[in-house]
Amino acid sequence: MKMDFRSFATVSALCACFGIASTGAQAQSSVTLYGRAVAGVDFQNNIANPEGKGRGRLWRAAGNQWGTSMLGFKGTEDLGGGLRAMFVLEGGFDLPKAKPNGADMLLNRRAYVGIQDNWGKVVFGKNLSLANDIWFLDPTGQQFIGTATLVRGRNWGGNDNGIEYTTPTWGGFSATLQTGLGEQVDGFTKLRKDAVSLVYSGSSFEVRAIYDVARDKNGKYSDLWATSKELTLGGTATFDKLKLFTGYQRLSAPDAPINAPSKADHYWVGANYQVTPWLTVIGSVFRVSTDRAAGSANLYMLGANYVLSKRTLLYASIGKVFNSSNANFSVEATNNNPAMGVRQSGTYYGMVHTF
Repeated sequence: MKMDFRSFATVSALCACFGIASTGAQAQSSVTLYGRAVAGVDFQNNIANPEGKGRGRLWRAAGNQWGTSMLGFKGTEDLGGGLRAMFVLEGGFDLPKAKPNGADMLLNRRAYVGIQDNWGKVVFGKNLSLANDIWFLDPTGQQFIGTATLVRGRNWGGNDNGIEYTTPTWGGFSATLQTGLGEQVDGFTKLRKDAVSLVYSGSSFEVRAIYDVARDKNGKYSDLWATSKELTLGGTATFDKLKLFTGYQRLSAPDAPINAPSKADHYWVGANYQVTPWLTVIGSVFRVSTDRAAGSANLYMLGANYVLSKRTLLYASIGKVFNSSNANFSVEATNNNPAMGVRQSGTYYGMVHTF
C-alpha cells in the first residue's frame, strides 16, 4: 500500500505519542520524533538541451539544495547491564513538491534495528552508505554545491539490506564496518556494497578515511559515478572561530566501457568562519580530473548561514564551475549540465527549520 507524506506524518506522530506514553510507564524506554524542513529558491544558467547544446536558464523551488528535508522517529530501550536496543525510521523528502526523495519510498534514508553495549553497536536494515560520512569533511555540509557535485552524487548512496558494526571510541579512535547484501541467487557479489570508515578525533582536529565499493548487477565496477571503488581521505582543524577542511577522493571503475571514464581524482579545500554567534560564512574550492579524455573541472563556492534561533536559520549559497573543453560538470549535483566546455553558475537561498 502506498503512503504519501501526510500519511507518514500521521503515522510518525501517532508512534511518537505512543512512545511518550510508554516512557511514562517504563522509564527505560523512549521514542523521539524529529525532522527538518528546508525550502527556498534555486537558479542555474547555461543549461544544455537534450542534444547537449544551448544555454537555458532555470528558476525553481529549492527543496534539498542546502540539505534534505526529513521526518523520522527513533527509540531506545535499556535492557540492563549496559545493553541497549534501538531503532531508527527516517525518510527524506522534497518539501516544495511534498514527495519522497528519489524512488517512491517512505523510509528512503534509514530503517534499522540494533543493539549496543560497551563493545560497540550493531544494526540491521537500511542505512546511509558510509560514503555519506564525507559530510564531516565537507566545508559546505554536503550541499548541492559541495563534495557530491564533481563526482555526480557518487557519495550520496544508500545501503539497503545492510549489516553495520561501529566500535566504541578508544582514545579518540573509532571504526565502522558496513555491508549491503545484494540478495541475488546467482552470485554473492552481485549488487553488493561494502565499506569501512576509520576516524581519529582530537580536541581541535579530526582525520578520517573511508573506503567503499558498490557493484553492479553483474558484480562489476562498471560506472565511475555509480558502481565503483571509492577512497576518501581528509581532515579538519579548528582554530577558535575558524574551521579548515581538506580532502581527497579516488574513484575507480576498472570494468567501465572503453568510451567512459574509469578513474577520477577529486580534491578540495575550504573553511567556515563564525563572523558572529549568528552568522557563519563558507568558502571552498573543488577540483576533479578524469582519465580517457573525459576532462576536468574546477568548482568555487561561497555561502552563508544566518541563525535566527536554535531551530531556524537562513541560508544563501553561490557557485561557479569551470569545465575543460571536454567536460560538462554541473555547478550543482543535478543533471542540469552545461554543454561541453561551458562555464555554469548557480545560486540557492532559503530557510531551514529543525525539530
